[in-house]
Amino acid sequence: MSGPHVIRGSVSLPEAELMWRFSRSSGPGGQHVNTSDSQVELRFDLAATNALPEVWKERALERLAGRLADGVVTVRASEHRSQWRNRETAAVRLAALLAEASAPPPKPRRATKIPRGINERRLREKKQRADTKKGRSGRDWH
Repeated sequence: MSGPHVIRGSVSLPEAELMWRFSRSSGPGGQHVNTSDSQVELRFDLAATNALPEVWKERALERLAGRLADGVVTVRASEHRSQWRNRETAAVRLAALLAEASAPPPKPRRATKIPRGINERRLREKKQRADTKKGRSGRDWH
């Protein structure tokens, strides 16, 4: 592995809490596929971990509720022929998933009033457009 996979700030995935499983991958690779366990399944026990701050953990558990099985989040990777590259991909994917799920909610939008000048300009342009179209009708021609 290429070092710790940072979730956000100084918080990173704890290597000791990652559970790896390898199996034969489908897809490209020819005869190589039949002999090597290159597909990677990475499991992380989100409910039991102490690596994440409590607030992040609660947020992530709530947002990933549909993806969890007994509090464990699972990520699979089988794009590459090499197990090592699939391990990297799975770890990066898990870190990104946890970063997104534990992110603070966006600030609520503050309702603002539309400036009077903008509204007046819109109505003036609308009137001009209506007059232009009205002038195209052939009603008044003799």
